Amino acid sequence: MVTFLFTLLILIPIAIAIDISEKIDNFLEHTDLGLYQIIDEYYKNFIIYYANTFMPLALFIAVILFTSKLSSNTEIIAITNARVSFTRFLYPYFVGATLVTIISLGMNHFVVPNSSKERKKFEREYIKNNRQKHELKYVREFSLQLTDSTYIFIRSFDTEANAGYDFTSEVYDGIEMKSKLVSDRISFSEKDSTFTLSNWKLRKIFKDRDSIFSGSKIDTAFNFTPRDLIYKSALAQEMPSGELQEFIGVSKKRGVKNLNAYLVEFYKRTSLPIASYILTIIAVALAFRKRRGGTGVNLAIGIGLMFMYVFLMKIAEVLGAVAGVNSLLYVWLPNIVFGCVAIYLYLNARK
Repeated sequence: MVTFLFTLLILIPIAIAIDISEKIDNFLEHTDLGLYQIIDEYYKNFIIYYANTFMPLALFIAVILFTSKLSSNTEIIAITNARVSFTRFLYPYFVGATLVTIISLGMNHFVVPNSSKERKKFEREYIKNNRQKHELKYVREFSLQLTDSTYIFIRSFDTEANAGYDFTSEVYDGIEMKSKLVSDRISFSEKDSTFTLSNWKLRKIFKDRDSIFSGSKIDTAFNFTPRDLIYKSALAQEMPSGELQEFIGVSKKRGVKNLNAYLVEFYKRTSLPIASYILTIIAVALAFRKRRGGTGVNLAIGIGLMFMYVFLMKIAEVLGAVAGVNSLLYVWLPNIVFGCVAIYLYLNARK
């Protein structure tokens, strides 16, 4: 565990140094941005996010370093000569992996989302360019199913001003339209969670006649908020798992077609910590035998496998966010592939 903490403390400063080199120009553009604010609002949360992300990988490297040290000192030979099986030899490693997994799961599901919310807010204000800010601010040509019978359509909506244009709400009974409400402008009040419609017109359809009502302004309530209009994967990182799961459930009922970006984020919070067990088995099996070249060879092989895992994980996340695919399978694909590698190495090491 000491080696694990040491490895983690090496990886984080490297990530910070790379990030500073990329964003130093953005920081200098804002004269009102102080060092304390950068550390408190951005890098504090940056460390929380990447420390949690690096945990399984730091554990992987730590196990290789520690086991290679045992092997180079011929301590493993003494252990095996005492008829200690390879499975029994793995027990202490799994205790350490369990500790890391529990901490990582807790951080992934509860701590990191709240931390990411503050970090993303800082990025939107000081780092994102105008085009990226515009994408998060404006929603165009949006439709949403509120209930089994109610649908809404909005041509454009400003999520910062909480106002939009060309709003339509339609209520159906089966395939027959019962009413249609349109307005030139719609605005949302966070104070009382109501919408104000300007230049509105309501048409109610009956069997033998239609009734039309209109006015300049009316206050009403709908079962959605402006936040529901923004379907971006970045927002998923800001939701604790309970809120994210509820959001996915509500969105499915509303008929949102592609929620895979949110599902990928939700599944990833469990799959990455569980990878600690798989990477631990691989690391012990690689470093269990004494090699010519010692720790350096084991470490080189381990780092190569680590980058292969990260590369496969990123590809799986991108493919899992595509509409119509099984996002659960794609998120767990790196664990499945490396799990097979771990089983092979484990069976081979037992011999």
